[in-house]
Amino acid sequence: MEKIVRKFFLLAIVVLVSSLVSWGTFKMLSAGDNVSVVDAEIVTESDGLITRTASFSPQGDALARVDLTDAADKSVHAVVHIKSTENSKTQTIRRAPDIYDFFFGDGAGREQTIRTQPRVGFGSGVILSKDGYIVTNNHVIAGADEISVTLNDNRTYPAVLIGADENTDLALVKIEAEDDLPFLVVGDSDALKVGEWVLAVGNPFNLTSTVTAGIVSAKARSLGVYDGGIESFIQTDAAINKGNSGGALVNANGELVGVNAVLSSPTGSYAGYGFAIPTSIMTKVVSDLKEFGTVQRAVIGIRGGTVTAELSKEKDLGTVDGVYVSEVIQGGAAEAAGIEVDDVVVGLDGKSVKTMAEFQEMLAKHLPGDKVTIKVLRKKKEREMQVTLKNIQGNTDVVKNVDLDLLGAELKELNNDDKKLYNVNHGLKVIGVDNGLFKESGIKKGFVILKVNNTPIKSLNDLQEVVKRANASNEPVLFISGLTAAGKRAYYSVDLLR
Repeated sequence: MEKIVRKFFLLAIVVLVSSLVSWGTFKMLSAGDNVSVVDAEIVTESDGLITRTASFSPQGDALARVDLTDAADKSVHAVVHIKSTENSKTQTIRRAPDIYDFFFGDGAGREQTIRTQPRVGFGSGVILSKDGYIVTNNHVIAGADEISVTLNDNRTYPAVLIGADENTDLALVKIEAEDDLPFLVVGDSDALKVGEWVLAVGNPFNLTSTVTAGIVSAKARSLGVYDGGIESFIQTDAAINKGNSGGALVNANGELVGVNAVLSSPTGSYAGYGFAIPTSIMTKVVSDLKEFGTVQRAVIGIRGGTVTAELSKEKDLGTVDGVYVSEVIQGGAAEAAGIEVDDVVVGLDGKSVKTMAEFQEMLAKHLPGDKVTIKVLRKKKEREMQVTLKNIQGNTDVVKNVDLDLLGAELKELNNDDKKLYNVNHGLKVIGVDNGLFKESGIKKGFVILKVNNTPIKSLNDLQEVVKRANASNEPVLFISGLTAAGKRAYYSVDLLR
């Protein structure tokens, strides 16, 4: 009887203690703001079994729920669907040679005129102002003859291309709406932290107003996808798919911190990480496109790459961070400032530089003519020097956007009769010359343009692209070869800086 009473008494104590623990835990959980995450364990051992019981400790609002609904609501109305259409065109192609060509022709195959099918692409864009300026990716609208924008309320407008920049894969278009448009406030991408919550907003697979959530996985990431362009991506695990290009990456406050641009996936759809162009780069590019029609890119005039452990050991650099200078461009800003081969750039205007991507992002904020302070390691000793940044053409002038109108010529693609007459398969014919660069260079009516800067010219788009590339190079000159009206070979040089 005594044993039964003792067991009953012990059981009552256990029940009482358990009730008190349960009541205390309930009170702490119901307090909400006074409870944080599990931060400790009570470990007990009984009959050879180890039991771990979580304990809680009050730490302010650490358990506060991450609420992204407000950010999503702000974003979906300011992100648009973009449709780009490349119209059907006539092209001349050369077929593979057959036995007839070898015996009766020149062995090079016969020419055939075909008409291409219209090409339609889709993407996203972000409204930046109430009057209809929209940023998107260059690859979304590249080559488009027509651009249309559909808002979140299904209104559709034609868009005008203000300017585009291949090096950063950004473009600016504009629509004219009847009323003020919703837009996103531009946030500070430099203030983003790894692990911070972000939303990717866009139109994947033509599904409008799609929002996905994730965190910032890394910053200043370079992938080598822009063929020498500027890359300093924000990496996120928020799902980004085809159609998200040009959409918004927003922080928990609903501020734009990046433009979604690249999907890294072995399957072609979301399988890991997406990459966005930070607003630190976007803001400068958009401003330049609005004011000048082209980006005023500041360059320092070096070639090199991020320092690696192997390179540091091989060159005895004394650091594993920074940008190694393998070449100094003659006549560039770096040469004028005294930067030398084997220097390591470790700082710009008081901020540390660890990778080439970071360095590119910092320089992308500046204009030609800006003075910056560069810190380098030379033979393991720090040096600081003042550098006046230059443009790609080696000076500090504004780079003008050269349009075909500045050439001062009326041009048309060769028809079949012209091709037979001149015995060529492509070209542009000058059918009129007004005041402009062509007249100054001596080009006359009737001249047939065959190549510009060693690129065959088959259409006005071909010529526009060559002019654009030349204007953004350190040698803004067009070297034109073709035929005079009498069919004689002729060569001209057109200086775009006249």
